[in-house]
Amino acid sequence: MKIDISNEIVFQTARSGGKGGQNVNKVETMVEGRWLVDASLLITEKQKQLIKQHLANRITADGFLLIKSQSERTQLGNKEQVVKKMNEAVNKALQPKKLRIATKKPKAVKEKILKEKKQKSFLKEGRKKLRKDDY
Repeated sequence: MKIDISNEIVFQTARSGGKGGQNVNKVETMVEGRWLVDASLLITEKQKQLIKQHLANRITADGFLLIKSQSERTQLGNKEQVVKKMNEAVNKALQPKKLRIATKKPKAVKEKILKEKKQKSFLKEGRKKLRKDDY
């Protein structure tokens, strides 16, 4: 189940650096998307807690999920990028983590490890100096 939060995102623009030549100095192409997690009507309280937990570093003190984009040369392109990034982040945060299935080492692998240990031990034993009482 994918959630689309694009209707609840508030956009703000600003001048961005980078490519664009003289256009950069006069056109506001950088787009900043803000989504108030607590006020959302699209998700449950449990989902809100999951989002806050997983995206804590992207949520401001006011409770807004903040994502910026200035990679495109147009405001519309950056707006689409923000919507895409925000939807991906929210849906990824809501995906349950895969449980790890504990496995055991096969018997053949255990035997192989023991065999290698014995060979190493035999090799090191051969490096010792011989003494009279070893005979």
